[in-house]
Amino acid sequence: MRSEAMPVGRGGRGLYERYARFMPQELLGGAVDLGQGFTPLVSSRSIGPKAGIPNLYFKLESLNPSGSYKDRFAGLAVGHAAAAGRFVATSSGNTGAALAAFSAAVGCRCALFVSENAPAGKLAQMAAYGADVFRVKHYTIDAAESARVSETIERAAKARGLEIFTTAYAKSPLPMEGIKTIAYELFEDLGEIGEVFVPAGGGGLYVATCRGFDDLLAEGDLATLPRMHIVQPTGNDTMATPLREGAREARHVSTSTSISGLGVSRVLDGHIAIEHARRSGGTGHVVGEDRIREVQARLAREEGILVEPAGATSVAGLLDAAVRGELGTGPVVCLLTGHGFKDPATVDAMSTARPPRLIDRSQIEASLDV
Repeated sequence: MRSEAMPVGRGGRGLYERYARFMPQELLGGAVDLGQGFTPLVSSRSIGPKAGIPNLYFKLESLNPSGSYKDRFAGLAVGHAAAAGRFVATSSGNTGAALAAFSAAVGCRCALFVSENAPAGKLAQMAAYGADVFRVKHYTIDAAESARVSETIERAAKARGLEIFTTAYAKSPLPMEGIKTIAYELFEDLGEIGEVFVPAGGGGLYVATCRGFDDLLAEGDLATLPRMHIVQPTGNDTMATPLREGAREARHVSTSTSISGLGVSRVLDGHIAIEHARRSGGTGHVVGEDRIREVQARLAREEGILVEPAGATSVAGLLDAAVRGELGTGPVVCLLTGHGFKDPATVDAMSTARPPRLIDRSQIEASLDV
């Protein structure tokens, strides 16, 4: 096994070392660090002020090594499985890319079973790292078939003695604890926070962030929990509407969304996500796909931040909440979860308004006068 790189973060320590008191101790010894975490928190220059939200911040999880927050999970997961030399994982896209990157760093093989409609950019990224990638028909789209696919994968992996990873507390609770570090970083940057808007598919990111704030509350660092909001696209409304309507549990759906990463038809961490939301005073927000892509374009053109549609979903939910007058007065954070280059089709669509033009030398001066 090759030795991994050991970058350092805040205070000269890597992510898991810095927050070791909150991490699963049995995974710390083998954790892989490629510089994940310690992502920037930037103040909105345009979208927030225009919406009357002067204290809006974006957490740029898109700037993790493989381009998404899933790297915080992968460092613990791959470190745990690396000794066996091979493991299995399920993914709608970003989990697979993260696990493939960290596997490459330690010379470990991984077999990735991914959503049928995973974007080409994410598939290419997984393959570039050397992973074995398999698109599975109807997986993450149809709830019943997704359950059967997962059962088949789990059975096959167990028969071969292979570890299997999914970014959900219901499936991989220990490495999921790495994602809690988002909350610790937010607290270090802002202190007390009013609200946090989180895009949700299966609910794992939401639950992990809530658990991180719970840790800080229990330690006495945090006085009150931020209001934690769940934001989902209309085609995968497993948690948001049940939460807003007062239901105790999430629901299965037949996913129709094209927002990659947020199409998780089965209830994974949805029930516990609703419990966390109620305790924090947060609620659910459902946003249309056209609205999400509109906000994705605004982030690029007004803030200089390029994210995939899933990363813009939190901001779309926030803006709808602002229109409804549902925001408090404290700082507001939106988690921007994945880089725009992971979904090249949406970036191409945004670029059609001002496509690059081929000119010769004689046209340079005239082009500056347009």
